[in-house]
Amino acid sequence: MLSWWLVSLFLIGIFLRPLHSHDNLSAHCEDQGRNSFLWTIQRSPPAYLFGTIHVPYNKVWQYIPENSKVAFNESDSAIFELDLTNPRTMKALADCQMLPEGESLSDILPSELLSRLEHHFHFIKSILPYWISEDQKKKGLNSDYIFNTIAGNWHKKRPVWIMLLVNALTKTEVQSREIPVLDLFLAQQAEKDGKMTGAVEKVEEQCVPLNQLNLSQVVFALNQILNKQEQMRAQARPLLSRETLVMHYTCGNLDSLIFNRDSTQVPALLSSPVAPSDVEQARLIEEYFQHELIDKRNARMAQRVSYLLNQYPHTSFFFAFGAGHFVGNQTVIDRLGQLGYNVIHTKPDQNITRLMRNTSKKRPKNIRERKRQERLNQIWEKLIIDRSRYLQRTSNPDLTDKQFQHKSNSAQQGTSSLMINLPVLVFLLGILNLVA
Repeated sequence: MLSWWLVSLFLIGIFLRPLHSHDNLSAHCEDQGRNSFLWTIQRSPPAYLFGTIHVPYNKVWQYIPENSKVAFNESDSAIFELDLTNPRTMKALADCQMLPEGESLSDILPSELLSRLEHHFHFIKSILPYWISEDQKKKGLNSDYIFNTIAGNWHKKRPVWIMLLVNALTKTEVQSREIPVLDLFLAQQAEKDGKMTGAVEKVEEQCVPLNQLNLSQVVFALNQILNKQEQMRAQARPLLSRETLVMHYTCGNLDSLIFNRDSTQVPALLSSPVAPSDVEQARLIEEYFQHELIDKRNARMAQRVSYLLNQYPHTSFFFAFGAGHFVGNQTVIDRLGQLGYNVIHTKPDQNITRLMRNTSKKRPKNIRERKRQERLNQIWEKLIIDRSRYLQRTSNPDLTDKQFQHKSNSAQQGTSSLMINLPVLVFLLGILNLVA
């Protein structure tokens, strides 16, 4: 699960004043006016767009407006950026971070930068015993185990992922590592509820743009991140705080500057002082990430949302993507509007229509399950027909091949004969269940 933990980390990169209690958070929202990250696509049945952030769900769940939860509960299908509960997704995320076999960072990075990285990870390892929570200690988790799980093979990762890891290794992230982020929590809950689940993106569509950043740009960005971390260590400042992001999210602050940063999963290079000679380089990198990880993905997401809405006109959908995809310019909402959909913002106090359901009909758990069930049904029907043909042949041994073929074709035109009995049928269906 390391790869998902890394990809889902909050990497806002902007140091803002933290709030110290949930009471302060609630009071601030009351002062500012509470909003929501829920939009309704007007159709029958309705579909919803919901903006998430990459923080542990228990930091925000109690503050999410009730009508957002009703929209989730009432929807037949929950669709995410990635198929978060699929082990193949986890493996693909892990694989995309790694350098080619036989390579390491020592073959790529300047020796001075590599030395600074080694020093930083040594510092993290030395401070981890003081970061582990009491709950983690009770579960038998020690600092060596946590470090090895998170960063034990850091020298084998691609430099861009080291940049993300360095920026993300904080006390708050380590302590909440075993708590699902909001996206994953919703995906797990959707499967428990028997909803159809799926994704609008493939791992490589998120991963490749990161890996395609050229080495000189990655080295520049990694230098900037290390400079920031070293300055904070020297001043004994906390490495990162996410309370402000949580505050803006729970209040429903539709600020693209904040939430685009969380959705792109990359640090803000221009959020701290940069030498005048480096400003242009930092600007180009940030523009690249904005284009590749927000703008292009918004267009792709909207196209795939539209495809699902057209393909399943009688299904109610709940689309949960990073909040940054719904704020700013040329958002998923804007793109859907260009495709002819009417999308309206749903305020926290707005009622959500509860759908009348046929509870006697069991829904497939997710899209993969439904497809697997369709394949099972097809194979079952085929094998039943073939077994029937086999019994016809064995009960009429005097039939010539030509007579047998004619009689069989009258029952099922074009079906080939499989000499199969019931134990083999059960075995094949069992294998299909395992590999589906």
